[in-house]
Amino acid sequence: MVENVVTKLEKLNLTDRFLFDETMEDKDAYQATVSILLEKETTLINRPETEKELRVSPQLRQVRLDVVSMDSEKTLYYTEMQKWDTGNLKKRSRYYQAQLDVSLLEPGNKDFNLLNDSCFILIAPFDLYGRGLYRYTFEGTCRECPDLKIGDGAVRVFINTKGKNRQFFSQEFLDFMDYITESTDDTADRTKSARIRLIHDRVRKIRKSEKMGVKYMQFWEEKAYAREEGLEEGRAEGLAKGMVEGRAEGIVTGGNMKLIQLVCRMLQRGNTPEKIADDFAENIDYIKAIYQAAEECSYDCDKIYAKVSGVTGM
Repeated sequence: MVENVVTKLEKLNLTDRFLFDETMEDKDAYQATVSILLEKETTLINRPETEKELRVSPQLRQVRLDVVSMDSEKTLYYTEMQKWDTGNLKKRSRYYQAQLDVSLLEPGNKDFNLLNDSCFILIAPFDLYGRGLYRYTFEGTCRECPDLKIGDGAVRVFINTKGKNRQFFSQEFLDFMDYITESTDDTADRTKSARIRLIHDRVRKIRKSEKMGVKYMQFWEEKAYAREEGLEEGRAEGLAKGMVEGRAEGIVTGGNMKLIQLVCRMLQRGNTPEKIADDFAENIDYIKAIYQAAEECSYDCDKIYAKVSGVTGM
């Protein structure tokens, strides 16, 4: 099984969250990435944090930031790799911004000018806004005076690796767009960018690392375990359709409790139903049914199980 997992690790691209997070843990690699994406020299002062979790209150949903670091001017960069369009990314970026801002000031601090400037960067192999641009940069502007910016220090950037306005970007940026979706030796060899080659060196080390192979195996095994527990003892092929149409076309057994627990844990860490379905190789309708039940049952797995079972007519 290890061999199969390592083979899969070798085929991952930067669009895959595991490889992206592991690559960006290296300060030089993340610094190069931010510099290329924003087309400005960025100097980071500390090692990036990956999978950083923020929760300002037990009653509020926590978020998980892929990569976070700070530059020499104390601007925070937090970057998210998003492989699929979940339909909620614009609002999610707003929520992430709010959670990050709240975490920056200590209780009782009244000086809001102490808030760091911040730049949220979402990278995706699809066009979220449909205008054909490689990069969409948002800063608050005045409707009456479009040249007037709010000046609150918050910027949100959406990167579309499939953009069409090539004439407005450097060759390094364009080469990196190709490399993100096809992170191979051939793609790296075609570029003259020293920064992209630096990033690729990090990628190659991860792929060759026995430690990374084991880490990815554990990541993969957790998903495989959920599939085995939830599917082998679980349901017939028509379960998802039956849940949507209100018919019992499959069988849900006790094995699915493990899957429900894992799905709830991932939802609470900020993962979307779409990503979870992709990770677990599950039908999206089934994961969405668990998600809906989790929201209604305050993530009580026993209640979720009972509700899901009720949906299937059992």
